[in-house]
Amino acid sequence: MHVVKAMTSLTVNLGDQVNQAIFSSVTEFLLLGFSNLGEIQLILFAIFLCLYLIILSGNITTVTVICLDRSLHVPMYFFLGILSISETCYTFVILPKMLINLLSLLRTISFINCATQMFFFLGFAVTNCMLLGVMSYDRYAAVCHPLWYPVLMSWPVCGHLAATCALIGFLFSLIGSLLVFELPFCGLNKINHYFCDISPVIQLACTETYINELVIFIGGVLALMVPLTFICISYGFIVHTILKIPSTDGKQKAFSTCASHLTVVIVHYGCASSVYLRPSAKFSSNKDRLVTMTYTVVTPLLNPMVYSFRNKDVQMAIRKVIARGRFYPKAL
Repeated sequence: MHVVKAMTSLTVNLGDQVNQAIFSSVTEFLLLGFSNLGEIQLILFAIFLCLYLIILSGNITTVTVICLDRSLHVPMYFFLGILSISETCYTFVILPKMLINLLSLLRTISFINCATQMFFFLGFAVTNCMLLGVMSYDRYAAVCHPLWYPVLMSWPVCGHLAATCALIGFLFSLIGSLLVFELPFCGLNKINHYFCDISPVIQLACTETYINELVIFIGGVLALMVPLTFICISYGFIVHTILKIPSTDGKQKAFSTCASHLTVVIVHYGCASSVYLRPSAKFSSNKDRLVTMTYTVVTPLLNPMVYSFRNKDVQMAIRKVIARGRFYPKAL
């Protein structure tokens, strides 16, 4: 009799838990973001809006000038243009929603939109990593094998490399997003971040996440460290070749073509590694928000500012494009 009562009680409890899980299943998340900062959010809105407009105008200008000026129709600027497009999309996935939330009391994002945001964010982020690796190979071919450069970096090769970067980026993104959102979310829905990033979202799952986190961590190591290792090897050969150049002017010219790329690489990989090459259990909301702000805002800002506008070829191309814009109406 006692056994029957115990079984009945256990069945009822399990049924209650299942019903509770069903009815409390998460359909939307709450992005806490900077909600703890009160009125300072208005100042942050103005700052981030200005930065976002600079990012958009800078990257759009870079892509436009590269497309319009024939002197920039070379592999280095082709990849720079692809990187600018990728970073424009990358910031578009995150910053508009963050700006809206800074002015809104209702900071919700639906389950589907959260998964979509994570997918595209990871896709463009990994694509950027791959592109930086390919750009280091381009510099290696230009400095170390100048005679073979037209063959090593022909337009078909450039097209295949760019497509491969995007394919790998979104394949990693698809796997990572599926590993996160296949987990059950049946209670907590407050994301202590300003967008749907892996660590703050996976912490809300109401089940064991060790295997999923392990696979995501391995994927993060591959996505970050393989291109970074390739970049280091490429620049090892580049430095070795440059040191053999007899003239000081020749050395400075060779180094100047690589300095901007190295600046972007150091900022991008340094910040991304500190966030993604560790278990999500060590997620620190305040610290990680600051670090992710660096590679979601500062790095896309660096691309047009450091990589493009300080480049003499790009500066000359911008002047030519502006001059054409002035003279065409008169000619018509």
